[in-house]
Amino acid sequence: GYQLDLRDLGKDRLSAEELEKLIGSRDYRDFLNPRNELYRRKKMKEKPPSRQEAIRLMAREPNLIRRPVIVAEGRVVVGFDEDGIARL
Repeated sequence: GYQLDLRDLGKDRLSAEELEKLIGSRDYRDFLNPRNELYRRKKMKEKPPSRQEAIRLMAREPNLIRRPVIVAEGRVVVGFDEDGIARL
């Protein structure tokens, strides 16, 4: 029962400002994709970047953003979170 607006983040990247708004008060590390080459190469699990640096990197490298990102009724679900999606 939802209207979907799809956005190809590879072609239509999120700006740092959009990412800041999307992440809000959540833990920015939840938005980082641990399967991404840059994430693994920089060992972000062991040494996570600062919030500001992570947002800058995600704006520049959209594959660093965990997907899907679902925004509905003011709520945000990141990744394949079946419980989170079911609660939308």
